[in-house]
Amino acid sequence: MSPAARSRDLVQLRPEGLYCPPGDFYIDPWRPVANAVITHGHSDHARTGMGRYHAAAPGVPILRWRLGEQDVVAHAYGEVFRLGDARVSLHPAGHVLGSAQVRIEAGGETWVASGDYKRQPDPTCAPFEVQRCDTFITEATFGLPIYRWPDTAEVAAELVAWREECGARGEVAILYCYALGKAQRVLAELARISREPVWLHGAMQAGLQIYRDAGIDLGETAMVADAPAGEDFAGRLVLAPPSAAGSPWLRRFKRAQQGFASGWMQIRGNRRRRNYDRGFVVSDHADWPALLRTVRETGAPRIIATHGNTEALIRKLNEDGIATEAFATQYGDEN
Repeated sequence: MSPAARSRDLVQLRPEGLYCPPGDFYIDPWRPVANAVITHGHSDHARTGMGRYHAAAPGVPILRWRLGEQDVVAHAYGEVFRLGDARVSLHPAGHVLGSAQVRIEAGGETWVASGDYKRQPDPTCAPFEVQRCDTFITEATFGLPIYRWPDTAEVAAELVAWREECGARGEVAILYCYALGKAQRVLAELARISREPVWLHGAMQAGLQIYRDAGIDLGETAMVADAPAGEDFAGRLVLAPPSAAGSPWLRRFKRAQQGFASGWMQIRGNRRRRNYDRGFVVSDHADWPALLRTVRETGAPRIIATHGNTEALIRKLNEDGIATEAFATQYGDEN
């Protein structure tokens, strides 16, 4: 594509982030800007220092929790609002509570920036809604054919079995997972099959309360810090952030097995390198089949891949006759 044609693109890569010229706003910028449209509350997508934030209404409490008091404008899913000469709307991305795709209409074209998304059912957030468009900007966090997610209900059953196995050996089962999105999803899936209380590291509480306030059933939980002195927690499941691994907090437990819930656990070597006893494959991102399916369902003749394994996805889509390129963004991997 010629430089002149790229200059008319509805979304362009700039040092501050993904910029929409007709709307004069940025999508998930990584440097301070006047107007930001935020896809969700993870720290690599929602950062401090913006003049004004636009976000999907269900995700606003998360932004206030993560960023403090900011100038945030809440928009209902599907609501069309104007920024400059662009018509903008936010649509469910299925990633975490309040996550959104950004749909932009201007100059006779429609572009959609997906943010992070997944296609698996998730009781904690609105499901992904396909948006037909001319250009689709897709994440590629798990953009390799090896990544294919199991049914999350089956993984929840594996977690219950692991907890019981640990109990038979007099051990506590400590599961590391991220405090926004992953912990809530694990709890919601467990609540469907077991009402056994799940114990929590203190860093988990604030994020869980936001989801509870949104009416999401996370089952019964208790704080490790509130347990009586001498409690050995044998046979209990404890959720903790990855930062707790190897920390003095672990001294609270006499004997423990440690597991990690992440899409990266699809590859056994990742579990061994991180010294986890068990790996549970749960991801809030699209796997390889879902990435390909989503691209095709948008009907977009042009695809732009961002962050992750973009090379494999670009090669596959180009082989399939779909013009695909990459934006080099500063977003992270799985949260």
